Amino acid sequence: MKYRIEKDSLGEIQVPKDALWGAQTQRALENFKISGIKFAFPFGRSFIEALGIIKYSAAITNKN
Repeated sequence: MKYRIEKDSLGEIQVPKDALWGAQTQRALENFKISGIKFAFPFGRSFIEALGIIKYSAAITNKN
């Protein structure tokens, strides 16, 4: 698997090249292996679109 280097306040970390997240999410995946679920790479477009719909809905609900 190919990796890219991402940087955050804790330093550098390797993130899979096809991953759609950055350093903080990669650290969470490595440090909090609670469910045992492993993410497949890359996430499908429909998954990302669903997350966008959820975030949009939450923003509309909480705007006031």
